[in-house]
Amino acid sequence: MIEQAPDTSLRPQDTDTVIQVKDLKKHFSMRGMRGGKVLRAVDGVSFTVGRGETLGIVGESGCGKTTLARTIIRLYRPTAGGILFEGRDISHSSEKDLRWVRQRMQMIFQDPYASLNPRMTVGDIIDEPLSLSADRLPVKERRERVNELLRMVGLDPGHRNRYPHEFSGGQRQRIGIARALAVNPSVIIADEPVSALDVSIRAQIINLLEELQESLGLTYMVIAHDLSMVKHISDRVVVMYLGKIVEIASASELYENPLHPYTQALLSAIPIPDPAVERRRQRIVLEGDVPSPTDPPSGCRFRTRCVKVREVCKKAEPALVEFGTHSVACHLVGPGPLSSSA
Repeated sequence: MIEQAPDTSLRPQDTDTVIQVKDLKKHFSMRGMRGGKVLRAVDGVSFTVGRGETLGIVGESGCGKTTLARTIIRLYRPTAGGILFEGRDISHSSEKDLRWVRQRMQMIFQDPYASLNPRMTVGDIIDEPLSLSADRLPVKERRERVNELLRMVGLDPGHRNRYPHEFSGGQRQRIGIARALAVNPSVIIADEPVSALDVSIRAQIINLLEELQESLGLTYMVIAHDLSMVKHISDRVVVMYLGKIVEIASASELYENPLHPYTQALLSAIPIPDPAVERRRQRIVLEGDVPSPTDPPSGCRFRTRCVKVREVCKKAEPALVEFGTHSVACHLVGPGPLSSSA
């Protein structure tokens, strides 16, 4: 695939914007497929992340959430579009230049066991980013830093010589968090940080992330399926569908007044711990499967599953437009909730 030149129009919006994404695309060529099809995992998304903010990213499996995160942190090279991080365009930075990014932006992975090297002790796992950083500390100071990080995430520094398999799932995720914090990043991208954990442990990890954000001034991007957790931890929420953003709003506004039909369907699936309310409310069930990202529908990508689809939805792709405190990509949404005629 031919990669576009850097987008010279990308400029920082203000000093409080840590990440600015503009028309970002990440496509994968499907080798061996007839016609040389392309998988459009992320297909033109734009948003910003403010300093100290927690931005939640939600959507069904396969909508492009993880690919978006890995492209922003530059584990994947963008196909097109721009990424501005702390005032620098990192869209097409070389591996050498990305060393600065690696220190300022870290990732917590979904599986706390698969992301840890089973042949390394916990102390060595947390020490590794310290030993590779540009301002490498002496061995003694690194050892003290590892002990400090273990205490910070609620683990005993005396267990630094143990291996990952000797810890529980929640403890392993704490080790992953400590590793991410080792080089003092300003941004942490958490990809499903609690989905692989027991329900009883999830609240502990979420509370730990919130405490660390408050004490260290961190900025979070949190990818999740658990919409209740996203509401609890996020300041704003991005809703993705088939590689596109369909809605952005503050967490409180999105959950109280979802405008896009897809967002409404997602939120209707959240159980309410009040039997009387749960019996009265209407569940929106989406029909059919998510279309293939190698051959998305014309017009609105959600139209094949939307109960409110109209002829215009088949012909034109809706732009992400601001309506008050919302940004929504839907032909049926005006300056207010969905029209009753839609």
